[in-house]
Amino acid sequence: MLVHKHSTPLKPARVVILGAGGFLSPELTRLLAADGVPTRAIGSREIDLTAADAGERLAAELRPDDAVIMAAALTPDKGRDIATLMKNLRMAESVCAAIGRSKPAHFVYISSDGVYDARFSSLLTEESTCEPADLYCLMHIARERMLEQSCRAAAVPLGIVRPCAIYGPGDTHNSYGPNRFVRTALKDGKITLFGGGEECRHHVHVTDAAKISILCLLHGSTGVINAATGEAVSFREVAEKIAAVIGNVAVEKTPRANPVTHRHFDSSALALAFPSFRATSLDDGLAQAIERSQGL
Repeated sequence: MLVHKHSTPLKPARVVILGAGGFLSPELTRLLAADGVPTRAIGSREIDLTAADAGERLAAELRPDDAVIMAAALTPDKGRDIATLMKNLRMAESVCAAIGRSKPAHFVYISSDGVYDARFSSLLTEESTCEPADLYCLMHIARERMLEQSCRAAAVPLGIVRPCAIYGPGDTHNSYGPNRFVRTALKDGKITLFGGGEECRHHVHVTDAAKISILCLLHGSTGVINAATGEAVSFREVAEKIAAVIGNVAVEKTPRANPVTHRHFDSSALALAFPSFRATSLDDGLAQAIERSQGL
């Protein structure tokens, strides 16, 4: 659950975005700029957060009145192994060191809905048990705990956003779901499902994930919020929606390798925290993603 420092939105003096080369950061930058909020996006080409001196270098870039949002991580397409886990944790270690030195005004961390117990099939909430299924998801829980400790020690308010699978223009890792389905539909004229695509998931448009994160910044929010919008739908339904819009696209099944699992979220905490927020419908979001991919 979130606790707001500001009941009405208050623009930060500046927002520093960590992870400039990722999927979410360009949308964060675009929306903040449109709202007149100064931003400073830092990517790995400028400061490699896995480097030994990264904490010191990052601290030198931060001001006491900055709000910082961390959307920097090596995503699963880069590896789910121990080496990738340790790189991600070193990144967090550097950021924690910078927090201790610079003590920014506010910090928001972009985590993942993967932190929750994958075996739990009832409605998930911010209070649900965390039991990560793999090293990537474990990394996010470890980072959350590291940041909680460091922010508490530095008296820096910490907000944590746990988005469901993000889709939309600008995807950098081609994960299974809407992004990959649109690409293969346009390129190959087909969409290939795992099994029959029975699994139900929440899919969050990149603009919505960015808006929820920015609302946390504007309200000085602390605590945890799930970026879960709309209703969970099956991958097959997503594929069929995309195929219907594009036309002449085959939706193909493959032999199932893993058991069917579903993830459903209760998004009442999000509605309570940000009553004015309105999510992009899946139909509209998919149409936008297709248009951008077609260059329309």
